[in-house]
Amino acid sequence: MVVNEGSFIKLRFTGLSDGSVFDTTEADKATEAGIFNEKKEYKPIVVRLGGMHIIPGLDEALVGKEVGEKGTVEIPPEKAYGPRDESLMRSAPVKNFGEKPQVGMRITSDGEEGIVAGVVGKRAVVDFNHVLAGKTLTYEYEIEAVVESPEEQVQGLIDLYTGREMDIELTDGVLTLILPPGINYDKRWGGMARGILMHQIFEFINGIDEIVLKESYKRPAAPVEAEEAEEIEEADESSEPEESSEE
Repeated sequence: MVVNEGSFIKLRFTGLSDGSVFDTTEADKATEAGIFNEKKEYKPIVVRLGGMHIIPGLDEALVGKEVGEKGTVEIPPEKAYGPRDESLMRSAPVKNFGEKPQVGMRITSDGEEGIVAGVVGKRAVVDFNHVLAGKTLTYEYEIEAVVESPEEQVQGLIDLYTGREMDIELTDGVLTLILPPGINYDKRWGGMARGILMHQIFEFINGIDEIVLKESYKRPAAPVEAEEAEEIEEADESSEPEESSEE
């Protein structure tokens, strides 16, 4: 089966820069490369070709391929993370940093993430380019399957934009997402993720006319009171046989 633009697919991949793995869906390869993240679930990702879910060069390379096909593709900077932009190298007084800046330190300024590239005297130079900007990348990939179930397609988008588990109900065109407790305190969800997710569900998945976000909270189990615990302990002690003594 051939996959085309608009197809939802289940994809395995490993990305390399200068021969070193920087991202992968495989736990063993992440471990071997020293980039294993305990908070990440290593599994194939669900993406829509043409949906800007993966870098343009990889997206284009997959169109027209067969399900089950494996391959390797080299992607130039302009179809990956773009060329380096020297205007994104900015300096700032050391006193503006919350702690003493050091080379390699990651910082966030006005919503932009950067890396301290150097410290000269009382000023630090911060590189706001993407860490892979200007790099030619190599991707090893495998198209594992085509995803046709609307529920699986929705879950794939949820994984991409939130990284959270949600129960899904789809009935008569109404999609209900059962939100996990505390998600409204998640900056990722409270930022752009929720809006993009809603937009892409309507745009990319047929048969969904309404989305309901549902929050559900269960009463926590009542703790055992201290007095009850003592009574249980006393009852246990009284049930033990008395030791006999001989004079």
